[in-house]
Amino acid sequence: MADEHGINGGRILVVAFEGWNDAGEAASGAAQALIDHLDLVEIGAVDPELYYDYQFTRPTVAMGDDGVRRLTWPGARLLGPAPQQFAGDDRVTGPGAEQVHVLIGAEPARTWKGFASEIVDGALSAGIEVVIFLGAMLADAPHTRPLSVFVSSDNAEVRDELGIDRSSYEGPVGILSVLSDASERAGIPTLSLWASVPHYVHNSPSPKAVLALLSKLEDITGLSVPRGSLESDAAAWEAGVDALAADDEDMAAYIEQLEQARDTVDSPEASGEAIAQEFEKYLRRRGDGRGDPRGEEPWRPRD
Repeated sequence: MADEHGINGGRILVVAFEGWNDAGEAASGAAQALIDHLDLVEIGAVDPELYYDYQFTRPTVAMGDDGVRRLTWPGARLLGPAPQQFAGDDRVTGPGAEQVHVLIGAEPARTWKGFASEIVDGALSAGIEVVIFLGAMLADAPHTRPLSVFVSSDNAEVRDELGIDRSSYEGPVGILSVLSDASERAGIPTLSLWASVPHYVHNSPSPKAVLALLSKLEDITGLSVPRGSLESDAAAWEAGVDALAADDEDMAAYIEQLEQARDTVDSPEASGEAIAQEFEKYLRRRGDGRGDPRGEEPWRPRD
């Protein structure tokens, strides 16, 4: 069934947006890693005047190689394979690598239904067989352990074939959920990959989360994505967080609690009851102020 949906060797569209869906810039970073190692050209773009609030997502100005300053407007671009592609050691390989499309941009501020309709029309015109959404969320995840990636799909056949779950989340959503719903309604199967980013380092990009998303994408699609400097960047990022924790006893203690909870869940002998008990202890610790996001931890993001 995976082959039937184009997940392995078919024409896939990988989607990532900056903003609400992009903790630690992990999703946009993973999409950019694909772009950097594929021969892609722009085959479509939305009109930013229709969908963006420039006071919320401002245009930027930068100096070009010719010494001329140019504005870049927020938007979303659909990139597809270039007519002539070149082989090399530094490019994405694997089944269907020459058919990978990428949609990247900033989350729109308005007219989401129209935006979704335009994007889905572009996907249908490009013959996309499956859409893979990349997201990243802040979570109680220790930076010292492998960062988990939750994979889900609203498509029953995709879930059965890949052995994944349907998300049970209820609450506010970002543009990824809107696009997923529109794609499924148009007959394009979808799945979502969400990386967990440690909330206590939420202000900095997380190359370790980028790597986690790329690894999961490879597992699902069979693609192989060059890492470039990502692995050394991830090691430097982890060392930097270690240094911050070394100067803050409360932060270090909190990270240790997260590590213990994670290790309990990951241990092969862990039973469901043991896991539940460990997390109940963890929640009680949060309740007495040691893990309260409004408590005594200035390094934890506040509402």
